[in-house]
Amino acid sequence: MQMGDETRQRVKFTDDRVCKSHLLDCCPHDILAGTRMDLGECTKIHDLALRADYEIASKERDLFFELDAMDHLESFIAECDRRTELAKKRLAETQEEISAEVSAKAEKVHELNEEIGKLLAKAEQLGAEGNVDESQKILMEVEKVRAKKKEAEEEYRNSMPASSFQQQKLRVCEVCSAYLGLHDNDRRLADHFGGKLHLGFIQIREKLDQLRKTVAEKQEKRNQDRLRRREEREREERLSRRSGSRTRDRRRSRSRDRRRRRSRSTSRERRKSSRSRSRDRHRRHRSRSRSHSRGHRRASRDRSAKYKFSRERASREESWEHGRSERGAPDWKLESSNGKTASRRSEEKEAGEI
Repeated sequence: MQMGDETRQRVKFTDDRVCKSHLLDCCPHDILAGTRMDLGECTKIHDLALRADYEIASKERDLFFELDAMDHLESFIAECDRRTELAKKRLAETQEEISAEVSAKAEKVHELNEEIGKLLAKAEQLGAEGNVDESQKILMEVEKVRAKKKEAEEEYRNSMPASSFQQQKLRVCEVCSAYLGLHDNDRRLADHFGGKLHLGFIQIREKLDQLRKTVAEKQEKRNQDRLRRREEREREERLSRRSGSRTRDRRRSRSRDRRRRRSRSTSRERRKSSRSRSRDRHRRHRSRSRSHSRGHRRASRDRSAKYKFSRERASREESWEHGRSERGAPDWKLESSNGKTASRRSEEKEAGEI
């Protein structure tokens, strides 16, 4: 389907309305145009400018339009093969029944006719291209095949009645579904096998084989890329989990280290506090000991002073008693009076000392 200027400006080659087979130059509508099996205009858009855009874009990235084109050609070839089988069935119903031996000999003649037609078509193509030498070599091969065909026809004629041999035995072409006659001359065979219809079907079938191979390779490549990406993703996930595990381990290790440092610091502080408390207790104990010792020494001195005072007093009383006994009574009073005075003075003196 051709499109106008306005449609061309709006449509891109990636549009679903564009024929992907046309972009890959294998649309049957283009290849068989002008032949006996002209398919008419394609239902999708055909435009050479879009094909040029596709060829430029396909060099930069893979658009995978081969799959669409392959589906299109497979559908077309499947329909052609169906028509070929239907034509064979009609021939089997209309033509006279022959034995398997005669049928095999007729098939051999058909095969030689096909070989001659292909060689003649190739020779004509090479001559048109200016390759005369190669064309002459192929024509020499044609002569050899013609000799084989003549022998095959003699065998076929001898195996059938004369009336039956004169009947035209038809055969369906496996490539383009056209009818071929057993007694077709070389010109007729060359026109068929070198004709646009037969060559067009050959081109379509070869393009289909090529597309199948390309699609299989690209699918294999895609599967490998998908598998590689999956492996890379799994590897990254494993590395991420391993890295996360290491990070958690480092965090746990740092946490343990911090706990250990805090524990050590707390232990040191506790030991310092314990030593400080011990020193304080020791100082308090020593202070109490010194106070107790000073109090004990002071008490001892007081007791010693009291003991000494009591001894001196006892000695004075003893000496006073002894003196009284020697002086008598009058003197006793005086001495008693004097002794009391002296004793009082001595006590006051001792009290002052204390």
